[in-house]
Amino acid sequence: MKNFNLKLIVFLLAALTTNMNAQNEENPWKISLGLSAVDFYPVGFHQDGQELHSGDFFNDVFNVQDHWNVPSMANYLSIGKYLKNNFSFALGGSYNSISRYGSERVNDLKYVNINGSLNYSLAKLLKLTKFEPFVGLGGGYSWLEEGPYNSNNSGSSSAMNGIGSINGSAGISYWFSDHLGLTYQATYNHVMPDDTNVVQQHFRHSLSVDFRFGGTDTDGDGIYDKNDACPNVAGIAAFSGCPDSDGDGIQDSEDTCPQTAGLAEYSGCPDTDGDGVSDDKDRCPKVAGLSEMAGCPDSDGDGITDQRDTCPNSSGPRGNRGCPWPDTDGDNVIDKDDKCPNEAGTLANNGCPEVPSEKVQAMLSSYAKTINFDYGKSSIQEAANETLQAIVAILIEYPKANFIIAGHTDSIGSEKFNQTLSEERAASIVEFLTSNGVDPNRLSSIGFGETSPISSNDTKDGMAQNRRVEVKLDN
Repeated sequence: MKNFNLKLIVFLLAALTTNMNAQNEENPWKISLGLSAVDFYPVGFHQDGQELHSGDFFNDVFNVQDHWNVPSMANYLSIGKYLKNNFSFALGGSYNSISRYGSERVNDLKYVNINGSLNYSLAKLLKLTKFEPFVGLGGGYSWLEEGPYNSNNSGSSSAMNGIGSINGSAGISYWFSDHLGLTYQATYNHVMPDDTNVVQQHFRHSLSVDFRFGGTDTDGDGIYDKNDACPNVAGIAAFSGCPDSDGDGIQDSEDTCPQTAGLAEYSGCPDTDGDGVSDDKDRCPKVAGLSEMAGCPDSDGDGITDQRDTCPNSSGPRGNRGCPWPDTDGDNVIDKDDKCPNEAGTLANNGCPEVPSEKVQAMLSSYAKTINFDYGKSSIQEAANETLQAIVAILIEYPKANFIIAGHTDSIGSEKFNQTLSEERAASIVEFLTSNGVDPNRLSSIGFGETSPISSNDTKDGMAQNRRVEVKLDN
């Protein structure tokens, strides 16, 4: 039996050093380790070995000093499993050395007991938290060593005799935490009748330290995974283990703004500017605005929010970023429609004056000077085609203006030849313009020969400048 006791201790040490997390719905497993005392009172024996019964068996049950066989070290181990509806099952065993058999003294007989019990907790019924009263019913088997039944007999030990029993128990636990408790339990073993009468009715009293475990709390929020709706994220009991990060009473999974405290009417989001548009939908969360403008203001009511309106206090079209269209030249044709925004004109002429401006006339003159002809002829060189097309565009832009095409030459050749050549070249320009869409009634041509030089004919560059065509407004 000494080896048995040693193995028991080793087993208990191994059990206690395993991973015990936190016997109830959350922590269904329980290991109990402690002391178990055996009381055979009032069973006794005569000198001839016959048992005797003196008094009521349930009398003097707690006479520890006279009747209990109390061990000097841990001798009791129990393993339990919570079932459901406050019921649990426990399987346990103990080892004792019996020196008191009822009122008799004996020579340290070996006693072993194993038992199973279906227990019912009264804690919920009595609405207790730390204290847990319980009752149990079960069965077991006890072995007692045969031997001398008085202290004067020093004969050798005998074989172990065993017998089954029906057990009834009652006890109470005190839980220091979800995992650690202390339990006292009294168990009455009503043995079955047999021929040996070695093992008689007796009590077992146990005092144990209890360890509950088996529950899992992955996120460490004090709510076990079994009951935790969010087992991987720390939360609060009010939301079955799910978090409410901003503390606004709306759990994160239902909170559109889980990091910022808000209102239930806005699904957990705030409305900082109080305009009835929650911040998550408000493009201007710090400035009160309109719901149709996504929470932004529109001071001038032009349908453009102030933050995008270049002129927030003056109504204007979206095409001009909320500003009224300007009319720089004051001709009642707004700049965006005015082809001459810096020069007053008429609506019929798209904001431009009916006659070309001095600037336009200078442009025509500049273009005309670049027109090249074949040497000594009136035929236009192909390179001048692009310039002439630009002149056509300008003339068409002023449909009510008339123009004079004037030709000029240098002094090379006779005066008569140069006069004729200048007239022919001016006429060829008119022909080109009319053939490209300019009304011929608006054009006239004239030749000045060599009579109107603009530079000296004594130099090559000067003569080149004198060989020219001019397009002038016919006033």
